[in-house]
Amino acid sequence: MMDRRIHPNVRSDPSSAANYRTSRITARSARSAQSCGRAPTLSRARAVTSLRVAPHTARRAGRARPVRFIPHEARTGWGRRVIAVELRDTRRMFRVRAGGARTLEGMYVRVGGSGVGAAEDGEAGDLSVGAGLGVGAGLPWRGSPGALARDRVRAARALLDRPLTSYYLIVGITTLLLCLGLMMVLSTASYTDLAQGESPYHDFEWQVVGIAVGLPIMWLMARSSPRLFRAMAYPLLAISIIGLGLTLIPGVAVKHNDVARWIAIGPITFQPSELAKLALAVWGADLLARKEKMGMLADWRHMLVPLMPGAALLALLVMAGDDLGTTSILVVIFLALLWFAGMPTRVYAALLILIGLVLVLLIVARGYGTSRITSFLNPSSTGLTTDNWQPTQGKYALGSGGLFGVGLGASKEQWGYLPEDSSDFIFAIIGEELGLVGTLVVTALYGGLAYAGLRVARRAPDSFSRLAAATITAWIVIQAVVNIGAVIGVFPVTGVPLPLVSQGLSSVLVTMVGLGMLMSFARREPGASQALAARGPGMWPRVLSWLGRVTQRGT
Repeated sequence: MMDRRIHPNVRSDPSSAANYRTSRITARSARSAQSCGRAPTLSRARAVTSLRVAPHTARRAGRARPVRFIPHEARTGWGRRVIAVELRDTRRMFRVRAGGARTLEGMYVRVGGSGVGAAEDGEAGDLSVGAGLGVGAGLPWRGSPGALARDRVRAARALLDRPLTSYYLIVGITTLLLCLGLMMVLSTASYTDLAQGESPYHDFEWQVVGIAVGLPIMWLMARSSPRLFRAMAYPLLAISIIGLGLTLIPGVAVKHNDVARWIAIGPITFQPSELAKLALAVWGADLLARKEKMGMLADWRHMLVPLMPGAALLALLVMAGDDLGTTSILVVIFLALLWFAGMPTRVYAALLILIGLVLVLLIVARGYGTSRITSFLNPSSTGLTTDNWQPTQGKYALGSGGLFGVGLGASKEQWGYLPEDSSDFIFAIIGEELGLVGTLVVTALYGGLAYAGLRVARRAPDSFSRLAAATITAWIVIQAVVNIGAVIGVFPVTGVPLPLVSQGLSSVLVTMVGLGMLMSFARREPGASQALAARGPGMWPRVLSWLGRVTQRGT
């Protein structure tokens, strides 16, 4: 590419208007290049350049607009390469001086191509801008800033329309949230471990163990067929009901903070209510998909039976352990299943009112979460012995972080001021150590997960994949919203963890299994299998192949 300066004596017509003008530069090669049998080249000495500016009779307020020459080359039918030039308004680039003529000094024409097609001397070809050649259509500087922004938006949409976009988004967001969770657990759990006489890395090590166990399970789920998930639906539901029943037996259940919600499985403790979330989502999706195949969902009563009794049983067993937060997530999963199954709006609204009345009656009659709701409605009481102590300290942590935070490990609230800082209120420590920027990044990650999950559900090829993908997405994202809302004071404190970030073996494992299923649905989008086949073998097959070649060379 060479820059050729337009001759300073060339002047634009004062009568030119704002519309595009056309001109041409016809490059000719020398006869000597042809006689020597060489391909003619565009050199400084031999290239002949002519410029013609088409006059225009229109005037605007008696002022002429300076022009800018935008070149574009094309090959004509006679083998000549022609450089077409488009005139543009350049008043924003150059100062317009008073006078009848405007000089074009300081302007450049960029001439592309290293060769010119064979042509005879004296032969001239006419080429108009836009006459079937699309002159300037692919130039990066063409158009207004708005047009450039629209082009970039189209390019981003084209990138998002690729078959494996959802899969890579889910994998990337899951990885980022797991890494963030490990980092924050290491930062926040040290004080609690030291206070209990443990190693400062005790909780961090258990979190690493949970993720190490969950990664291969998630990988297997991502490569499994939805048929396997449908076969797992009823066993998962049965295991959840049995596990929740065991938490009600004294001596079998493990207590934490005077609440029995865990059962001991060897050296670890497991929370069955976390498994109940996944079980309800998979079982409900399988049930509704079977009924849709039989054409039974035209009647809304078939949507509720037996889905509503099964969900009510799980919710009652969870509420028996005084776990209002997990109960609310189970209700969200149940409502998401009905919504994505297409329940009529009037019936859905009536069901919302009914569920709200039942929850209010349970809270008033049995006192489930009464103190937390009362403290939420009366935030003025901030004493150490009140239920407002935790949300108040959470707001202090968020406020003291500023824009970029105080730095990792430099939090003051984690030194015994903020209860449950590594689980329920870990978002407050994120705000203190990473600032407003860190909290916005975490929120954006969950927003990206919501987009990817709903995109998978929209493109799912069958009813079960659609219902399961949408419900799992609603479960994880709404749980994150409830956790963040409790920290910032929008919702009452419910005790639900931040998915993939909060400390807790049960929550991390079950969430990773659900995301593995979501990845499996994403790999079965239209065109995804072809894209995977075109990608070639994965990392592990390539590593094994490389090891095999090394072994063969050694022998």
